[in-house]
Amino acid sequence: MFNLILFGPPGAGKGTQAVKIAEKFGWKHISTGDILRAEVSQGTPLGLKVKTVMDAGHLVSDELLIEIMESVFVNNSPVKGFVLDGFPRTLNQARELDRMLLKHGHTVSLVLALEVDEDELVARLLKRAQDQGRKDDTEEVIKNRLVQYHHHTKPLIDYYLDKKLYQEVHGMGTIDDIFSQLCSVIKL
Repeated sequence: MFNLILFGPPGAGKGTQAVKIAEKFGWKHISTGDILRAEVSQGTPLGLKVKTVMDAGHLVSDELLIEIMESVFVNNSPVKGFVLDGFPRTLNQARELDRMLLKHGHTVSLVLALEVDEDELVARLLKRAQDQGRKDDTEEVIKNRLVQYHHHTKPLIDYYLDKKLYQEVHGMGTIDDIFSQLCSVIKL
């Protein structure tokens, strides 16, 4: 089983690229953001739990995300690979992901990081907010999400560099150009 983590700050294009990668390689795309937004929109107990956290632009707790991810892995075990979009975001989540995968006889195969200039990220997220009516993408929330990303997520680079799994991909340009770059790294 091939387990790809697509890494990068909010607005880097992880969701768009993860869907394209999953389709091309026949893998299951897992977006924690999509899972959580669906729970919120359906008004489930989980959705009610995370709504306040998400509306403020904060990250959902590790424990809650790990619980969700284990359920997703168990319920989708016959697939030939996963593209993880938005998980892990902390060292604890990365270690727990390794533990979960190992328990099922698998490992993380590759971590690709989309690198995008911060001004471009803010512009992309504001445009997405306007186009999709996403209430969680106000300028204040966007800036908070980027601060959270840099504070909590950047240490993952060292974690995956130490495991020789981490590679950066330039995340600027057309969707197809970025996709082509990602696919060329995956095929290696």
